[in-house]
Amino acid sequence: MIPNLTSILTVLILGTPILILIMLLPVLIELKKPKDAGPRMIMGNISEVPIQMMRVIPLANIEGEQNFDSALIQALAKIIGALPSLEV
Repeated sequence: MIPNLTSILTVLILGTPILILIMLLPVLIELKKPKDAGPRMIMGNISEVPIQMMRVIPLANIEGEQNFDSALIQALAKIIGALPSLEV
């Protein structure tokens, strides 16, 4: 039999909700009174921009602009390959 079973149950029953409340209290406070206004809009007012203007704006292809040097890729592969051997 477990000695002092009532004290263990009391700690579990009272301690768990108190621990959860202490952990979640900053989140509840932040949700009640946020410190910032949240996410910003990328474009101020989209209704002011005509639809035809949005079709004219080209989108940048950042994947095509990346010119990786093969020597750099091989050096990075060697570094990444050595990382598992660092674990002792």
